[in-house]
Amino acid sequence: MLTFDNLAEGMLASFESKDRAREEAFRLSRNVIRVCSTSIRSVHRGDLEVAERLMDEAASGLEKIREVLSDHQDVRYAGFVDGAEQEYAEARSFYSITTRHEILAPEQIGVELVNYLVGLGDTTGELRRHILDLIRNGRAKEGEYFLGVIEEIYYLLMLFDYPDAITRGLRRKSDLARSMLEKTRGDLTNALELANVKASLQGFSGKRRD
Repeated sequence: MLTFDNLAEGMLASFESKDRAREEAFRLSRNVIRVCSTSIRSVHRGDLEVAERLMDEAASGLEKIREVLSDHQDVRYAGFVDGAEQEYAEARSFYSITTRHEILAPEQIGVELVNYLVGLGDTTGELRRHILDLIRNGRAKEGEYFLGVIEEIYYLLMLFDYPDAITRGLRRKSDLARSMLEKTRGDLTNALELANVKASLQGFSGKRRD
């Protein structure tokens, strides 16, 4: 005969299992975000081997999260797992764009579509930083490719004009991409014009010496 005591016992066991899964998935998600952030910094520093190792570690972490939450899909969509997937998509995209000039598709990265797009939006900020590094190193011309990528990302994100309930904050990333595009275009244009002036002055100086 069913009693409230044994009814409560069964329900409490279910909640305990869900809570343990949530705690473990949350811990893993925080680690994935931390590792991906470090991977991005490693790319900026040119430590590509370290960046690759960290991305592999992050991929393993995401796989463990999926295993832990396989029976708790309500927890999976509580929000924090999305944050980990977005950071991973950003790290993978930034690495691929800067090292191979290659755009990765969502299925190549292995995250949900919305998280892929949000990660791309965040990638524009890292690409801006990369372009500024190129400018400081006297390689402004190389930045034109990456400015073009920022522009393409912005146009891509603008296609997904849906409510936030579907896109989960993607509109804010579109605004971020537009801001990165406008500011970086101005910085790069100034750097290229300055480089042209310097080249002209050097050419004029050389002709005078001749």
